Amino acid sequence: MITTLRRAFREPVAAKVPEVSVLFWVVKILTTAGGEAVSDYLSLGSKVVGGAVELGVFGVGLAWQFRTRRYTASAYWFFAYAIAIFGCGVADLMHKTLGIPYAGTSLFWGVVLAAILVVWFRTEGTLSIHSITTQRRELFYWATVFATFALGTAVGDFTANALGLGYLSSGILFTVLILMPWLAWSRFDLGEVAAFWWAYVLTRPLGASFADYLCKAPDRSGIGFGEGPTAVLLTLAVGVCVVYLSITKNDIQPHLEMTRG
Repeated sequence: MITTLRRAFREPVAAKVPEVSVLFWVVKILTTAGGEAVSDYLSLGSKVVGGAVELGVFGVGLAWQFRTRRYTASAYWFFAYAIAIFGCGVADLMHKTLGIPYAGTSLFWGVVLAAILVVWFRTEGTLSIHSITTQRRELFYWATVFATFALGTAVGDFTANALGLGYLSSGILFTVLILMPWLAWSRFDLGEVAAFWWAYVLTRPLGASFADYLCKAPDRSGIGFGEGPTAVLLTLAVGVCVVYLSITKNDIQPHLEMTRG
């Protein structure tokens, strides 16, 4: 069994994440927004069926991403989108089903994220995405990504609902906040790794807030476009970007090519 798994999921031969660029952040925010809309749409019907679909998509994305031995845009962004959907579902489950307040879910996922980062750094000595060239580092990377998605969902709901800001005001707030790591990096010499993860965490509540603003009814501080149409629109936008990246391949990190067979 173990031998079969090792054959199916072999060590990478090149970096497993894309080069960070403006388009990277655009697609990342689109996936966060789309994941929120898709998860909310699935929750409108049977919670069991919706949860099963989210888990199934997550499983497909996990297997696809870890079977690849180098970064490919389609596998990477499919898994990122699957995590966006599933992470939102998990965060919503904790609040809506288990009754944990948004402040509690935000604190919980904040602690989980901090713990993953601490263990990752102590184990590997770096948190740089340019170092994702082994399966162990990739596991740490995606565990961090999942925690950021769940945390961002909880924080976005906390500001919009618990603090009463509404979805549009929350989206504007996080748009301003996401500029802070860029300013700290460009003007005050903040390390690029810290700036990256700071901004990465904020993309989730930013995208989710604007997605909810589109989806939700006016009496819930939205414009009432609907979960289904919003999910379709954002999924198509992500798809167009991924097709472009797959064709141009300008997001690959060629300087990290490895010689491992």
